[in-house]
Amino acid sequence: MAAAASVPVRVCHQEIVKFDLEIKAAVQDIRDCPGPLSALTELNAAVKEKFHHLRGRIQELEQMAKEQDKESEKQALLREVENHKKQMLSNQAAWRKANLACKIAIDNSEKDQLLQGRDSLRQRKTTKESLAESASNITESLMGLSRMMSQQVQQSEETVQTLGLLSCEIFCKNTVCICFTHQSV
Repeated sequence: MAAAASVPVRVCHQEIVKFDLEIKAAVQDIRDCPGPLSALTELNAAVKEKFHHLRGRIQELEQMAKEQDKESEKQALLREVENHKKQMLSNQAAWRKANLACKIAIDNSEKDQLLQGRDSLRQRKTTKESLAESASNITESLMGLSRMMSQQVQQSEETVQTLGLLSCEIFCKNTVCICFTHQSV
């Protein structure tokens, strides 16, 4: 963290770490979820909310970094922001993998129940309904993940543009300083 960081910066950083740990715990809960699909859906809703809060705190930290007077503190905070964004992307990938593993486990469990043959007519009707619900939920989850990935790509593009503008600005400032030095000689 930046040297002698202000209290709001430290609080924001602590909240980012807290949300990161909560997301990791929730992803582990998803990995361990035995089903049914409705329980997985509830866990996913909680993870989405935590990602929303985490993203907000990272953006808040980025704004604080841009408002820093000292260039060294600004750059240190911007590096922290980039590290937090990378960690968030890693958590999103882990979340997608955990979801996939859980859905496969639930499907396999349902297949095993089907093969046991107990109350086959009743079980088929229930299974068809749950499969239809599962297909609908999976489609909804995939659409949500697609939207989330689209937002992340947009945020990454904005970050790249910001970094490009900052480096151009620094280059221009350095060039102006050199020009003034050569003119005065």
